[in-house]
This record gives sequence, structure tokens and C-alpha cells, in this order.
Amino acid sequence: MEKKVKLMQGNEACVEGAIAAGMRFFAGYPITPSTEIAEFSAQKLPRVGGKFIQMEDEIASMAAIIGASLTGMKSMTATSGPGFSLKQENIGYASIAEVPCVIVNVQRGGPSTGLPTSPAQGDVMQAKWGTHGDHPIIALTPSSVRETFDLTVKAFNLSEKYRVPVVLLLDEVIAHMREKIEIPSKEEIEVINRKKPEGDIEDYKPYEAKDEDLVPAMASYGEGYRFHVTGLIHDETGFPSNSPLIAEKLIRRLIDKIEVNKEDIILFEEYNLEDAEIAIVAYGSTARSAKSAIDMARDMGIKVGLFRPVTIWPVADKVIDELSKKVKTIIVVEMNLGQYVYEIERIASKNCNIISYGRVNGELITPDEILDKIKEV
Repeated sequence: MEKKVKLMQGNEACVEGAIAAGMRFFAGYPITPSTEIAEFSAQKLPRVGGKFIQMEDEIASMAAIIGASLTGMKSMTATSGPGFSLKQENIGYASIAEVPCVIVNVQRGGPSTGLPTSPAQGDVMQAKWGTHGDHPIIALTPSSVRETFDLTVKAFNLSEKYRVPVVLLLDEVIAHMREKIEIPSKEEIEVINRKKPEGDIEDYKPYEAKDEDLVPAMASYGEGYRFHVTGLIHDETGFPSNSPLIAEKLIRRLIDKIEVNKEDIILFEEYNLEDAEIAIVAYGSTARSAKSAIDMARDMGIKVGLFRPVTIWPVADKVIDELSKKVKTIIVVEMNLGQYVYEIERIASKNCNIISYGRVNGELITPDEILDKIKEV
């Protein structure tokens, strides 16, 4: 595939990235502002031999991509707001059954049906804690159309590599923004596939983690392997168990496989932080406003910079801790009334002052607003 320069919408870039990563199955139910992802998938997947299914609802959509993944297909669904809430039970199933899949959530104002066509960043905590129990999750949040392409590829790669559901957390501004982007050639795109079992087919245990990454090799249904998949606590064979020892071992491994690989998973951007006395923490479209505000503040002689978490879960706790020792104040700017700020307070409040600035009226936070907050400090 040669490089192509296109004027593209964020939702369209998501589909292009997914297909480049190897997505060949999409199941979803249209809901604003994610609908274009389903529409583009319906148009493009048949051209590459893939399948698109519009399911009866979001619950079935999530179940369908889990089933497709178990047969070896790289699969994705997309939704917004209340649809993301409906998917939570099956996201939990994918977590405990270690089924790779990608869930795109184009956030909109809530709760309930809220503000269907307006931007918000209110699902940060739901991405991590929406389903019950202790479980790992990876969530990525892009700030541009090109980054939406790149992070969709990354989402599939991380999902396959660590056998975990990965959430791509867009907001409406990024999803519907149109930007000129250069789509990389096929040779420039790294595509990672799940680890396959080796050895005698009769000895295969679907949840036996032999390697340091704590990720078991994954056979697909139809390849000759016989194995059991369940949402119950299970042993290495996949069959259910009520053993406290097995329960503790399984859940701790699910969490540890993300914890021990955090350096590979966590991405972030730093902007003008070298001499900063004030740090802005912002993500998604809000980070774009923050950058403009920082440029204006720098012109006034105010030493301020940006920390942008690209991987929003797991949190870059070591980097944030180090940052908090260098600056006097961290301002967390987000289109909610304070969600990611809790993580910043948990990590950094012992070292510096933390300020939360947010809104929930369905409008993007402007650079001037952030500049005013910087001046107050």
C-alpha cells in the first residue's frame, strides 16, 4: 500500500487504521457521534474480505466481536455514551476470558442519552471501572485525526499482544474534525498478531502463561484445539473453579500482565515542560486548546507546559510523580467535572498544588479559558 494524503474525518481515520491493523469483523449498533465508524466499516470491510454486521443492540454487538475474536478474527465495535454503558458486562467477559478486541467509544454528554451531538470527556472512569470486579484495561485517547489512525492500529496491537480488550476513547470533536493526513504505507505500519500455541495439540492449555509477559498463547476455534471459555473463574484448562487459590492466582495474573508491561503500553506527550512552573494535564481535543493557551502564556513570560496522557489507562504514574516534583502547580483540564484529576491528585498532591478545571455544557473548552486559569495561578 502506497502512502496516501487525504482530507479525513476522525471516525473515518479510525476505520482506516482498524483495517490497516487487520480488522476483518465489525459488529455495532449506530449511535451518534460514532455512527460514521459503522457506516465506513460497512463500506470498506467487504472490499478486504471482512464482515460487517449491524446487531440488534450494543450488548449483542459486544458479544459478537468476542465470538469473532475467538475464531481468530481481529474485531472491533464502536459506540457512544449509553451504548458504552450497555457493553460493560461483556467487556468484563472479554477481560476474564482474555479475548482480544477493540471498543471505540466516541464520548458524548451524559448521563443517560444526555447530549447526543455535543463533545464530552465523561467516560474516563467508566472505561476503567464500568464493569464489575478487579480487571485490567487499556484505554488510548487521540488528539488529532492522524493520531486516531495511529492509535487505532496501536489499540489492535496491544489487544492482540496482551489478550485484553482495549478502549479507544475519542471525543466528538476529534471524531468529526476533518484534517489533512498522510496515511503511512503498509510497510511502515507495525501489525502485531496474538501469540499462537506450539507443541502437541492435546497438551494445549488456553490459560497457561509460560512466558515472562504473563500472556497465554491463544488458539482459535476451528484450528483443531478443544478448549473451554467461560466468564467464571477458571484454571489453566479454562474450566470453572471455586478454589480461592485459583481465583486469587487468575485475577492477580490478569492485572500483573498489564502492570509488568506498562513501559511498553504507556504513551504520553510533553510540551514545553523543560522549565515549566505550571503544568497543564489535558487529553483529547482539550489538549489542543491547552497547547494554544500555553503558547499565549509563554508569550506573556509565564512558564507553563503540557502533559498529555495518550495512554489514559494504565496511568503513567512514575512520570507524573516526577513531573509533580518539578512544578509548583498542575491544572487538570477536562470536559467533565473532574475525573482524571483524581488520578493526578492520588499521584501528585503530596508534591504540588492540584487544580481542576472542567465543564459539562457540551462545548469545547477554549484556549482563552485555560489562559485565564493559568493567569489566576
